[in-house]
Amino acid sequence: MGGAAGGRVVRVGREEGGVPAGGEGVAGGGADGLLEAGVSPFRGTTYAHLHGTKVGGSIFDENGYRHTAADLLEYADPDNITVYLHAVVHQILIKTLPGQRPKAYGVFFRDSKGGRHMAFLNDGPKNEVILSAGALGSPQLLLLSGVGPAPELKAHGLTVILDHPMVGHGMSDNPMNAVLVPSPTPVELSLIQVVGITDFGSYVEAASGSLDLAWLRRTAQDFAKAVNQTLQTFTVPINLTIPEATGVPELYQNPGVQAGVILEKIMGPFSSGFLELRSRDPNDNPRVTFNYFQDPRDLQRCVQGMEIIKRVVESRPFSPFRYPFASFQSLMNMMLAVPNNLRIKHFTAAYSMEQFCLDTVMTIWHYHGGCQVDRVVDHDYRVLGMDALRVVDGSTFYSSPGTNPQATVMMLGRYMGQRILQERKAR
Repeated sequence: MGGAAGGRVVRVGREEGGVPAGGEGVAGGGADGLLEAGVSPFRGTTYAHLHGTKVGGSIFDENGYRHTAADLLEYADPDNITVYLHAVVHQILIKTLPGQRPKAYGVFFRDSKGGRHMAFLNDGPKNEVILSAGALGSPQLLLLSGVGPAPELKAHGLTVILDHPMVGHGMSDNPMNAVLVPSPTPVELSLIQVVGITDFGSYVEAASGSLDLAWLRRTAQDFAKAVNQTLQTFTVPINLTIPEATGVPELYQNPGVQAGVILEKIMGPFSSGFLELRSRDPNDNPRVTFNYFQDPRDLQRCVQGMEIIKRVVESRPFSPFRYPFASFQSLMNMMLAVPNNLRIKHFTAAYSMEQFCLDTVMTIWHYHGGCQVDRVVDHDYRVLGMDALRVVDGSTFYSSPGTNPQATVMMLGRYMGQRILQERKAR
């Protein structure tokens, strides 16, 4: 699906007045379908987040090559940077002296073979540790280093360096719900570039690609393996196979299924949660509770977004990309048959949009919070109550942009890098 290597840049045609003229494939049908569903006006190709339907940017170029932040390494000065691959930081080294604030002076890390290493800051007031481990990694590493809520640190037998009650709190994610739409006509691999931005805070996006029925089976197996559960854990409300659930018998004979996916995600959820240590082992993922849809306003926005998706799938422009006898109800049934999370699937989810949202919610990996500005760090991203330690990543955000946050995070790094250099030159 969207984001895979070899993706193509979406082009949506235009008629006079800036109205999409069908465009190409599922992307074009999705754009026209969004307009027919009432997500208007058409904004063309733009990076601006404006209400309506638009085509956004891509990290793929015209030739299908992906460009990531790793490309920037070729511009780095090899004399000023050392990159350790497969190294895991276990702890930030912090000095504590009577009458002085705690001060970071280095990190302890292990290499891929388990070798122990320490890296120390050079002497001088300009040097500091910059933590950029992301919304899950940064609060976890602060906790492992003794910076966080004292009761939690003591519960894990960690020495309390600095009682910081808000470390790991204010955790949020932009919840996502999706519908897979098998297509009777061939579709190309397309990225998620077409987006409908609603006035109620939901983003509706479309992409397409090819899959086979084994994909759904692998999805279930991989998910079960990842959470160390058996497949019997999951309760499917309707005792049907995927082809039966969709009402598309062609899926029995066709090993390679062409499909589009339409998803909706909530930008700026009202619900938030927290992150806690699972253990003192930095290789253990922390325990994170995002409290998806805990605030009823988020659930209402999901329902509104799913109603938009329903109208898009049933729209005239999207009709070439759906089987005529596959109802939206059957597509909901199919999504309920996929174990995409640990939640029990309720029978009522096949008929209730609210329950469908609750039962099929997924992450879109836009985690943020845990080291928020004015709670854990100041406006210079320095950890409050400490010296020589900053956090510069998405853990400092109160909300994440509706689009992929990578550009925002990279620009934050660029901005703070320039600012830190200016501060050092001024000293």
